[in-house]
Amino acid sequence: MREFHYRRPARVSDALALLGTDPGARPLAGGTNLVDLMKTGVERPALLVDLRDLPLDRIEATPDGGLRIGATATNSDLAAHPDVRRRYPALAQAVLAGASGQVRIMATVGGNLLQRTRCGYFTAPATTTACNKRAPGSGCAAIAGEHRNHAVLGATEHCVAVHPSDMAVALTAFDATVTYETADGTGELPLAGLYRPVGGTPHLETALPTGALITGVVLPPAPVAAASRYRKVRERASYAFAIGSLAAALDVRDGTVRDVRLAFGAVASHPWRARRAERALTGGPADATAFAAAADAELAAARPLPHNGHKLPLLRTLAVAVLTELAQEAAR
Repeated sequence: MREFHYRRPARVSDALALLGTDPGARPLAGGTNLVDLMKTGVERPALLVDLRDLPLDRIEATPDGGLRIGATATNSDLAAHPDVRRRYPALAQAVLAGASGQVRIMATVGGNLLQRTRCGYFTAPATTTACNKRAPGSGCAAIAGEHRNHAVLGATEHCVAVHPSDMAVALTAFDATVTYETADGTGELPLAGLYRPVGGTPHLETALPTGALITGVVLPPAPVAAASRYRKVRERASYAFAIGSLAAALDVRDGTVRDVRLAFGAVASHPWRARRAERALTGGPADATAFAAAADAELAAARPLPHNGHKLPLLRTLAVAVLTELAQEAAR
């Protein structure tokens, strides 16, 4: 056991002050990811700043018809919230698919967005495995090793790990914005811009300013989101991370796609907004042929590794199936 200090502030300003006093300080929310990484020695914080007493756990409607979600709201409260279930059902489904009931009670929205990859070479307790995310410049053992669940889009020779969040996929599809606070004031980032491209620095994971604390997530009004679905493919039906997933929303009028939102999960180092597929579908027919062509257009940029090419037909089939279901429901 490596010793560390522990503090539990009651105000955001106090939490920021504590996090700013020590470069080895880490924010602790539910701890469902951080504590695991501490056990294996991947994370070695000198100070844990517990955020659970901060007044950031509310989920409430915004005046314009959107939704504001506090960073310390639990995953279980988010999935059960009536406004989420009614206006953004894919988000509720993604949260329920993301973990066991016990984990959802502890895990928080802010912590979920900042969870780190479950790549076995990153989480391994031994320091002998090469991982640029854990030890910059050491290499990426997954490329020549076990990578069947790794990235097919946006990866580089420096890292092929995927982001594990289900929640973030749905939030990305609905153009969510992350709000944060620093010692110098408040700010916000579109969720799609929260995660940095892998490039040559996979250890630099987010675009948050140094010392920033996520305070919440804002969902803009999105009528199309009421007709949405999250579908996750995994190796077992119980608690498991995705092989591939999709958040989709579809607005169809007289057989024509008026609006569509698509985001893939478990394909890249961040949730993958499928904007090329969205553009291909908008204004066109809502049928399986168009859905397949749009998926193919999005996945044309994929560069699978030797042992994860199965993700491409899986994602194509997933997109066609989910969009077809939504189109059929709209026609009833």
